[in-house]
Amino acid sequence: MGFGIFDIEDTTTGEQATPTIIKVIGVGGAGGNAVNRMIASGLKKVSFVALNTDVQALQRSNAQTRIAIGKELTGGLGAGGQPEIGEKAALESKEEIKAELENTDMVFITAGMGGGTGTGAAAVVAEIAKSCNALTVAVVTTPFAFEGRKKFELAQQGIERLRKQVDTLILIPNQYLLKVVENNTPIKQAFLIADDVLYQGVQGISELITEPGEINIDFADVKTVMKGKGDALMGIGFGEGANRAVDAAREAISNPLLENASIDGAKSVLVNLAGSDNLTLQEYQDVVELITANCAEDALIIAGQAFNPELGDRIKVTVVATGFTNKEVTGGEVDSESAMRRFVTG
Repeated sequence: MGFGIFDIEDTTTGEQATPTIIKVIGVGGAGGNAVNRMIASGLKKVSFVALNTDVQALQRSNAQTRIAIGKELTGGLGAGGQPEIGEKAALESKEEIKAELENTDMVFITAGMGGGTGTGAAAVVAEIAKSCNALTVAVVTTPFAFEGRKKFELAQQGIERLRKQVDTLILIPNQYLLKVVENNTPIKQAFLIADDVLYQGVQGISELITEPGEINIDFADVKTVMKGKGDALMGIGFGEGANRAVDAAREAISNPLLENASIDGAKSVLVNLAGSDNLTLQEYQDVVELITANCAEDALIIAGQAFNPELGDRIKVTVVATGFTNKEVTGGEVDSESAMRRFVTG
């Protein structure tokens, strides 16, 4: 099986590339909470925007930019769990949203599907971002089962609207998190874990662009894999010890963000291997070869390496797979439950 490594940048020339402008838009309550989590976790080289119909919730946001949408429609009191109100509110504030997103290269939209503002407004925000020629990626959660059937149905409707507007859509089922947390986990803690997974999802992709390495993945590479590609799978794996590279790669392709998912059938795959200065060329090769072996023979694989001294003796592998011919994904042989457990605990 062949693979290609494209747009490898020589980091020794001293030439400075134009920075890629990346913005993370938290839409609604869950999206706003996720943005606060990302800020607290120190996600770097991106700008944060909180967007909500609920003015009180916006006041709790730590985002650099806060936009109260639909003020005339809702009076700043929220969407009342009604997606149609969230949609109308975003349309009312369309010009303000557009002004914020102009001249942006990449927009992440993070939201929880099933409520009012996130479910209704996310697709409108995505449409505006696309009109500004930004690469538009949504990373959204679906409800826990205990949130009820009605919320699940609203979430599915919101996802279908969102899917039509974004370049790439990554879905994170909150319910799957319950398989890897203790039975006595408080509800508040369960939602904090969901926020953390949203953070990991955005971090995993944004760092592909923003973190330097000897073999860089640049924004053009990310666009190749993610522009107009629809549903995507993403996995992040960690490894340590003698087999850390292979362990991290295996964990990443188990796709802990999605239950029983596999990169089989993907037409394009981004791979980023992050480590400290003890990362070896052999480990880089082992990671790329393992992932290549699990992809279609004609898959385009773009691989890069980033330097992250905070990892110490650990290795981190991020995989983003797109271009599936259908929405069906099947489970692999890797224990995805144990992978998710390691994923949410770091």
